[in-house]
Amino acid sequence: MKKEFNRRITLTEKEMPTAWYNIQADIEDLPQYLHPETLQPICEADLAPIFPPEIIKQELSKERYIEIPEAVQDIYHTYRPSPLHRAYGLERVLDTPAKIYYKYEGGNATGSHKLNSAVPQVYYNKIAGIKRLTTETGAGQWGAALSMACDHFGIESMVYMTKNSFVNKPGRRTFMSAFGGNVVASPSQLTKAGRDVLAKDPECGGSLGIAISEAVEDALSRQDTNYALGSVLNHVAMHQTIIGLETQKQFEKIDEYPDVVIACVGGGSNFAGLTFPYMRDKLAGKANPRIIAVESTAAPSLTKGVYAYDFTDVGHMCPVAKMYTMGASFMPKGTHAGGLRYHGMNPIISKLYHDKMIEAVAYDQYDTLSAGLLFSRAEGIVPAPESTHAVKGAIVEALKAKEEGVAKTIVFCLSGHGYFEMYAYDALLKGQLGDSSTDEQSVAIDALPKV
Repeated sequence: MKKEFNRRITLTEKEMPTAWYNIQADIEDLPQYLHPETLQPICEADLAPIFPPEIIKQELSKERYIEIPEAVQDIYHTYRPSPLHRAYGLERVLDTPAKIYYKYEGGNATGSHKLNSAVPQVYYNKIAGIKRLTTETGAGQWGAALSMACDHFGIESMVYMTKNSFVNKPGRRTFMSAFGGNVVASPSQLTKAGRDVLAKDPECGGSLGIAISEAVEDALSRQDTNYALGSVLNHVAMHQTIIGLETQKQFEKIDEYPDVVIACVGGGSNFAGLTFPYMRDKLAGKANPRIIAVESTAAPSLTKGVYAYDFTDVGHMCPVAKMYTMGASFMPKGTHAGGLRYHGMNPIISKLYHDKMIEAVAYDQYDTLSAGLLFSRAEGIVPAPESTHAVKGAIVEALKAKEEGVAKTIVFCLSGHGYFEMYAYDALLKGQLGDSSTDEQSVAIDALPKV
């Protein structure tokens, strides 16, 4: 009798969730954002200069579910629902009793999960009458997603791309330009924030904290311009929950529920996207999965940072947040996982980690890219350098299950493909990868605001 496989669990378009999950409804005592100058709690008026009304409403909302507008659903349906894969090949290679699943978010044109938030953000700015959006991007996935979404809605996009990635990822730059995006290396001479950094360090390779400052300064300088953020804030995390909501429906189809839920984490968007719906179950006492955040040793905010109020950008123009942070002036080492180089962490994820509701581990780029190469050979998809951190986390858990002789069910978010970043695998194969581990002394917590 032929063996029955559940290799690829899919949903129909009609089965796609029509509302995002807002975890703020289920968490009490979340620390408030503070104004960067007064250090007093921010209000809607403080956010109005750079965000449209609906985004501000979502950022501060306590409603459990927020309806996805039809215009956004229409674009989602061009690439969603995304598939949930059973990693039979990886299971065989590891010889593990664990069942390994991955939610694949690389099936859209940009190759990553970032489009899930870019589309609604641009839509809400469009209906608010905004003509131009600025943003930052590290590895380039977010810049690519915003450029594509802006092109769809007829809005101009301006992308400040961290210099290291600008130089090393020409494919991402070309993609953004193909969709009408204006891309500059950050720090740049276009803003005071960029010029100040370059005056101190002309060779600065950039950071997300610097690029955020440049994008916000640019947005504040023009009435027709707003700012769009690719991670960290609540509305971004909420838009990404389409990932986990779909995943739960897919597991229901095969009558399974994961024991371990894993995602890579930089600012927190794809991690929140997969895990927050499972955290909803955990907070309600319906289930108790282990939830694991896997970060880069280049910017290990959860595993080596401090839990404190800190500036979310280098120029101190953005809200101050209580989060795990390496310090706003922290300069991470160069790493191929450019999307995991932010100095801080989503405040909700930070609180959950502080409350011991989730776990966190950090791995070096040699270990993660090696795991990505193993996954590529076993499963036929090359993961983005960021996503290889989740792959590494899943492999570690699968080998633990083998050692313990326990048949666990593991799911992770494969947040994007790595076909724009093959040079990273080339460096691995040639033995040219440097150590991306952060020095303890480089943690820049001496300039935390006095709150």
